[in-house]
Amino acid sequence: MQFDVKTVNRILGIDDAYKAPDRLLNLMLDDNKRVATFKKFLKVLTDLSFDWFHEYFEDEQAERKSKKQDFTPDSIAMLLNKLTSKTNGYYYEPAAGTGGILITRWWQDCRTDPVRLKQEFAEQTGFSILTYDPRSYWYQVEELSDRAIPFLIFNMAIRGMNGIAIQCDSLSRKAKQAYFIKNDSANFLTFSKIIQIPHTENFEKELNIKWE
Repeated sequence: MQFDVKTVNRILGIDDAYKAPDRLLNLMLDDNKRVATFKKFLKVLTDLSFDWFHEYFEDEQAERKSKKQDFTPDSIAMLLNKLTSKTNGYYYEPAAGTGGILITRWWQDCRTDPVRLKQEFAEQTGFSILTYDPRSYWYQVEELSDRAIPFLIFNMAIRGMNGIAIQCDSLSRKAKQAYFIKNDSANFLTFSKIIQIPHTENFEKELNIKWE
């Protein structure tokens, strides 16, 4: 495992894994420290096609007893995305965890560019990944866990996604926080910004939630 407990804790500057969620969230909400943190992780590994924190979170952070958390195996994530491969650029997932299934969909979108705004170029070159434009895709995910949400927004922003991560109960719609993940460039290699959404009535209506 590339990102074992020792490696993740060293990059985050913590001495115990239980401190990781709070530390990571603080780093993600700081524009300068967020980019620096991404670069530190990318020095260890540049393959963004899978969730780096799968084993780390499962071993150190998962709340199996209280929230019945467990990870979707990569093979199941791939199968689910193949079954729902047709897309208009919009993706929605409740109980997203740290984003394993989401990342599988994002990587599939990057490789095949199903929206195909530049279809002629893709067909001529054979490289759909060169035509993928983050602004043509919207990834909306929901997750309740305080421990998982920082890893989820990390995984979205380092991959240059556009979308929103809502910390809420997907059934009751009671929400703690919501984060706008923004990449307004045409380059999927650009990091996204993370903007914490204000607790206003307008956003309650827009997101179909009720702030706690």
